[in-house]
Amino acid sequence: MSGRLSVIGLGPAGADMRTPEAEAALAAASDLFGYGPYLDRVSLRADQRAHASDNRVEGERARAALELAASGASVAMVTGGDPGVFAMAAAVCEEIEQGPEAWRALEVSFIPGITAMLAVAAKVGAPLGHDFCAISLSDNLKPWDLVLKRLTMAAQAGFVIALYNVRSKARPWQLGAAFEVLRAELPPTVPVIFGRAAGRADQAMVIVDLAQADAEIADMATCVIIGSPETRVIERPGLAPLVYSPRSVGGTG
Repeated sequence: MSGRLSVIGLGPAGADMRTPEAEAALAAASDLFGYGPYLDRVSLRADQRAHASDNRVEGERARAALELAASGASVAMVTGGDPGVFAMAAAVCEEIEQGPEAWRALEVSFIPGITAMLAVAAKVGAPLGHDFCAISLSDNLKPWDLVLKRLTMAAQAGFVIALYNVRSKARPWQLGAAFEVLRAELPPTVPVIFGRAAGRADQAMVIVDLAQADAEIADMATCVIIGSPETRVIERPGLAPLVYSPRSVGGTG
């Protein structure tokens, strides 16, 4: 019996921000694996089984899902945002590469979702309108010195920078340290967007200059976008400002 595994991006919020492809893959699964709060976003049928686990056991979760798929089950792995952006797609690939030969024969699909930086950007305008990059501030799987090097070089290169995993109880200081590095490379007026829970009922968008950016504004549900020197803010009386990065840079266009 041939099983399959679908790694599904749930997007940043509810079902209205999921793709039809994701909904079809969820409906086709007999077993769903994922971090508990992500599984809570999915309405399971009576014939579907949920396998919830902690957020810090990605490899264990991937192995369990692959083992069940190898036994012939139709398995879904759910993740917030997009599975390929600081999420479970890479963890599944790592386990397939290191695991038994049978896992390489499985039907595996990766279903894209709206990732946090895209959801936040859409709420405030077009801050990702030109070249940008995404950097995780978590140093669980890479040294902090490398995080600082990438922040410095991205700022020097003129990228808009989307920051993931910005703050938690286990990582209370990294965002403040990142701001200090960026202040040494960027103008103080560069806009910084604190995008919390984009698309959810408790959504909050805060826009400040880099000089006033305070790490205390962020929490685990926040994605931070730091503009480039070209990024602009359009003030609108009575309305929220629009933030955008022009499509042309350096006098071209």
